[in-house]
Amino acid sequence: MTVTYKVEQGGALKGCIRVPGDKSISHRSIMLGSIAEGATHVSGFLEGEDALATMNVFRALGVRIDGPDHGSVTVHGVGRHGLRAPAKVLDCGNSGTSMRLLCGLLAGQDFDCELSGDASLRKRPMQRVAEPLARMRAEILTAEGGRPPLRIKGSANLRGIDYRMPIASAQVKSALLLAGLYARGRTCVTEPAPTRDHTERMLAAFGHAVERNGSTVCVSGGGKLTAIAIKVPADISSAAFFMAGASIARGSDLMLEHVGVNPTRTGVIDILRLMGADIELLNQRQAGGEPIADIRVRHAELKGIEIPVGLVPLAIDEFPVLFVAAANARGATVLRGAEELRVKESDRIAVMVEGLQALGVVAEPAADGMRVTGGNYGGGTVASHGDHRVAMAFSIAALRASAPITVTDCANVATSFPGFVELARSAGLRIQDL
Repeated sequence: MTVTYKVEQGGALKGCIRVPGDKSISHRSIMLGSIAEGATHVSGFLEGEDALATMNVFRALGVRIDGPDHGSVTVHGVGRHGLRAPAKVLDCGNSGTSMRLLCGLLAGQDFDCELSGDASLRKRPMQRVAEPLARMRAEILTAEGGRPPLRIKGSANLRGIDYRMPIASAQVKSALLLAGLYARGRTCVTEPAPTRDHTERMLAAFGHAVERNGSTVCVSGGGKLTAIAIKVPADISSAAFFMAGASIARGSDLMLEHVGVNPTRTGVIDILRLMGADIELLNQRQAGGEPIADIRVRHAELKGIEIPVGLVPLAIDEFPVLFVAAANARGATVLRGAEELRVKESDRIAVMVEGLQALGVVAEPAADGMRVTGGNYGGGTVASHGDHRVAMAFSIAALRASAPITVTDCANVATSFPGFVELARSAGLRIQDL
């Protein structure tokens, strides 16, 4: 399916909106609920294609899952050893999270299986997960270049390891911790920088002991997970488009409701505030072990900054729209230490540079980042290269463009943000899909 966005220039973002549920937590609710004992009830589940791909994988593994029905899902857990061999290849769609976490969870099963996905996912590197899992005695065979499809040979002989990650990655960390549930002894992962900790929080909520000592997190094999109720907060990665948009569009005053503000995910807020954004967290509370807040954002004059390297892993998914914010800031914004952007759904450094330059923005790529100089820019046609976050970022850019912006190849927005066009239009973005 071909989807194109046409966005008229100008406007402001106002009112009170709620973006869809957190994708990371939605994935993990299905995974851990499936290997728990009892029925896990999930509310606020993200009904996007990525999370639905995870759901369909576990159905193929013999798990009964009711829903989704307006964000309500019930997962009838089969216990740690209750998954069944699938009858066909497990399709992860466009979801790298699904594939990488499943590598760890499936490595300790008593059956073999194969993981594949769409053309985009089959280009993404999986050796970063397969290599440390091999140290645990897992057998994962990749295609040429360490890419999918992946053939996983189930094993009852996994061994816990101490692993120091060379690059900060929540997906690699989570895959190892999930494999650790099936391994003998302890599995410990040390991070070079903090990454999102939803897996650790949710494991603890399901009753499995998780130890953290500084930058190291450990789990022991064995034990059981017990079903719980999970309230999925609104996804801060989806809220980020509106936070940046309200910051750059004159006259904006927007409230984002019930957003997850896990401290391993709030790098986008920290970066925007360093740029001078007017962002206020209200009604802070807890739900299902996750911190939540309502976020009020008003227009502010932004300034260019050098983004602190320590914030990069905490905002890795939000950089496409942060580059748009930088294009509207006074002076230059410099990002370094973000090599990970090269291997997302697209090469987000190359693709964002291409699109920004097409609009007339001064954007200079680096191997591990970018330099963006703010100023006035025009309209035109931008290719998203099938990357959902790139498509939404350039839609937001129209708020300050001098002419309409057309964004092509936007169908994959449905993977993470179903209903984006309708919600954005209700907040004041002059967008239509063609």
